[in-house]
Order: sequence, then structure tokens, then C-alpha cells
Amino acid sequence: MNEVILNLKVLDLEVIITPWKLVGYLGVLLFAGRWVVQLWVSRAAGRSVMPRLFWYMSISGSLMLLTYFTFGKNDSVGIMANLFPAFTAGYNLWLELRPKSIEASLASASGELDAEPPPVEVVAREIEMADLVKQEVSGR
Repeated sequence: MNEVILNLKVLDLEVIITPWKLVGYLGVLLFAGRWVVQLWVSRAAGRSVMPRLFWYMSISGSLMLLTYFTFGKNDSVGIMANLFPAFTAGYNLWLELRPKSIEASLASASGELDAEPPPVEVVAREIEMADLVKQEVSGR
């Protein structure tokens, strides 16, 4: 994967392309391009949106860059710089793809906490009913 597949000379600058560099270039394209996708979707929606494609591009780009920095370049700085974004994107994608039953139970739990309290009449009736039950139990 380190064999030269293209050697470009532009002015006094020499650019050598290897298969590993193609992996790295594609990873950069995906990782940076996710922001173009996010901007495009947000602009269409008229508000800030993080589309699912953003997270797929983040994971793909991070993994390709991790591969490049691990095997193609053996660069610990590049590995560390791309390890955290890969984990974060994976976690966010998991949050989005997790089963709807978990999401529904979380929503209902938070809905119960955010619900308005019952009217005073309802609470008074429940207290009266509880008192009646106590009287019946103690009267037996």
C-alpha cells in the first residue's frame, strides 16, 4: 500500500500519491464534508439540524483517518486526534438508532414529571376516598 501510484510535480512542489494517502484523503473528504451536509440540511429546514448522514460521515471519515494514521503513517498524534470523534459519532448514532421503545419509555417518564398537577377537587376527592377506606378497614 506504500507503492507510488502517482507522482505530481507542480512548480517546485512534488506530491506523491500512495494507496494509503488515498484512504487518508477520502477520510478527510468525508470528515470535512459532513459539515457541508449539515449546513445544507439545516438551511433547507430553516433551523439547526444534525442529520443521520452527518453521523455516518463522521464515523466513516474518522475510521478511515484512524486506519491511515495507524497503518499508513504510524502517527500517534493523528490516531489520538481521530479516536475521540469516532467514539462520539458512534455514541450519537446509537442514540439516534436505539429502539423506539426505550425512547418512548424515556419520554413517558419525563412526561410524568413534567405533567401539571391535578385540580384541587380531584385531590380532595382522593383524600375523602382514602379516609373512607381507612374507616372501613378500622371498623372491621
